[in-house]
Amino acid sequence: MNQKLRYATALLCGCLWIQTGSAQVLNAPEAAPNQTPPAGTSPWSAACASGSFNDYWVNFTWSPPLVNSDNEFVLELSDATGNFSNAVELARDGSKNTNFDFHFQFTLPANTRGEAYRLRVRSTSPAKTSPVSVAYPMYYLDVNSGITIRPQGQADFGDGTAEVCDGNSITLEVYNLANPNTYQYNWYRSGSLLADKGPSITVVQGGMYNAEIDFGSCSGSGNTLSNLIDVTSGSSLGIAINPPAKTALCSGESVALNANITGQGLTYTWFKDGTAITPPAVDDASYTVDASVAGFEGSYQVEIFGPGACVEQSAPVAITNAGNFTVTRVNPASLVVLPGQTAQLSITTDATGAAIQWYKDGAPVSGATLASLTVSSAETGNYFARVSLTGGVCASTSVDSQPTAVLTPASLELDIAYNGTYADCSNTDIVLEVSEIRAIDAGGSPTVVTADLLGGMSFQWYLNGALVSGATAASLSLTDPSENGEYALSGSISGYAPNSNPLTVQLRVNETLTIAGTGTTVCGPAEPITLSTPTDLTGVTFDWFRDGTNLNQSSASIDVSTPGRYQLVIQRNGCPVPSNQLTLSGLDENLITLDPGADIRIPEGTTKPVNASGGDSYRWLDSNNVELSSASSYSFSTEGQYLLIATVGGCEVARVLTVTYLDTFKVPNVISVNGDGINDQWVIPNNYSGRADVNVIIYNEKGEEVLNEYNYQNNWPASAVSFPKQNMVFYYKIRDAAKVLKQGTITVIR
Repeated sequence: MNQKLRYATALLCGCLWIQTGSAQVLNAPEAAPNQTPPAGTSPWSAACASGSFNDYWVNFTWSPPLVNSDNEFVLELSDATGNFSNAVELARDGSKNTNFDFHFQFTLPANTRGEAYRLRVRSTSPAKTSPVSVAYPMYYLDVNSGITIRPQGQADFGDGTAEVCDGNSITLEVYNLANPNTYQYNWYRSGSLLADKGPSITVVQGGMYNAEIDFGSCSGSGNTLSNLIDVTSGSSLGIAINPPAKTALCSGESVALNANITGQGLTYTWFKDGTAITPPAVDDASYTVDASVAGFEGSYQVEIFGPGACVEQSAPVAITNAGNFTVTRVNPASLVVLPGQTAQLSITTDATGAAIQWYKDGAPVSGATLASLTVSSAETGNYFARVSLTGGVCASTSVDSQPTAVLTPASLELDIAYNGTYADCSNTDIVLEVSEIRAIDAGGSPTVVTADLLGGMSFQWYLNGALVSGATAASLSLTDPSENGEYALSGSISGYAPNSNPLTVQLRVNETLTIAGTGTTVCGPAEPITLSTPTDLTGVTFDWFRDGTNLNQSSASIDVSTPGRYQLVIQRNGCPVPSNQLTLSGLDENLITLDPGADIRIPEGTTKPVNASGGDSYRWLDSNNVELSSASSYSFSTEGQYLLIATVGGCEVARVLTVTYLDTFKVPNVISVNGDGINDQWVIPNNYSGRADVNVIIYNEKGEEVLNEYNYQNNWPASAVSFPKQNMVFYYKIRDAAKVLKQGTITVIR
């Protein structure tokens, strides 16, 4: 009979096999077939876990004698080198203390990666550790889809190609993978494994490169093989564009751009301002720039590639427009010329040796060939200047300036506005100013001419229709409520007299109104708080408010007994002036607390301090109203009733304290319920009874609760309770919130 069978037989027959002088033998755990139904048949050789599968089993055996009943068997995992100095617990089982051959089920931690993990089993009672298992490859495959690689510096893998030029190198790297530096990788060149293990690789020769995460023995289960990058090698040929015959073209001209390398079967692509303008074509070594095509100006380059040659782009060649120059209008788009006045039109240009001709309503103005032109109020119309190149190349090129409308208004309009933010009765000062002047033509169309006319126009301000003495500027500053009213402005220039829109100004007085109270805590109607202000309210209209509601009180000071937010609002020059808001709170008697409380129980002949908090001042009084102390605490040594009077924010709060001596008798364990009035109820000492923080529980012989009370009043059992048997035994437990204070039995004698 083998050893396992002997153990099993001993257990089945109820026998206990004791091996004298020996101790338990824990054997090394071994990989086992998966026991999750349907159970497997072959043990695992490598643990390759993932988010979709992570279920592994080991078999564990041990030899008697039996472990202790409180023992637990613990399965532990080493680090990736087989070291158990920081062992990881995989499973724990306390139900196999008589089972000498059983299985552990476990899952791999998510950070498991290595080829030499080991397992062991430890018992807790007695404390013993098994030999370690053989080494197992174990990996948690947190990535199980293809990774991506790219040439370093690119946004992605592009077209899957890269170049190594002139013996230099490039770097390929893994991207779009969280924490790539925490993995090791297998890099391949044309299918051959390379020595590099990091997330990037330096490439100096051509080939088909790809990578996968190195999950060791589990790499085939990871499916992490990346995309391919086709790296080619070659040389730079020194591509350039031969200097063209000319780089500044007039309209209708053209010039050929020729590459300096031809006839080698290379592929050429031509670019303008960085954008391809021809498709790649073999031996397409020239390109013609046609100046008759709009937008021909720009920077031209050619790019080549081909067998043994790197992709290479030439230096740019700039082609310009010889007839390209600018003409800039200096004056505004519209000029208003008042009767008897003149205005000047002007342009600037960067053309050299150019002729200038002014036009009015499409016809040339005789003799107007300078960069500026003066017009009078009788010469209204639409003007522009034409600048033409003269002599030499591009002689026919001309550029027109932007047009200018010259007009004499039929009338003027004038607007005024507040400078800055304004609201009636909110501002203590404000500036009124001209906001816009408009010229109105004969057809009623407006043109804004503020900048043209503001400096030359005369002004006069009016208040409520009356002239404001000395107010003749384009703006008016108001700083006093006595200046309140409706304002308007009239202007005058060259016979025009526009009148503005009206603006109402209602400034408030720059006054700070304050209120204060005789207290901040409302004690009740018997002790009101008086609210008042230092401001003289004689002859002033005012209102008192509580929480935004008008109290309709007409007194300069008021008595209040209701909590809330109080405010005084007075009227000055038609504007309300609010005071500060004064918040009065109601008395919260719970602010006054006593430690340890108002029910004080002390052994006779001792003292006990009681601490009060939450008040501003305190008075301790005995039952004869004699003051004992004015401190925040007082030590009691005599039975009786006492009074604490505490003040809070001017209010008084009273607390009654009762001091009693502790009973000296013990908790009784026998009562007689015979109705003679003696020992009919279970009376316990007053350090337990009558206390709200003490819980008294009584159980019958079956463990059922028959009483569960706080503040027990020494009244069990009630007179209506009957006891069917003589000398019935009950059990009691007396406890507070933290612990059991007393427990025992109660025998009830009928």
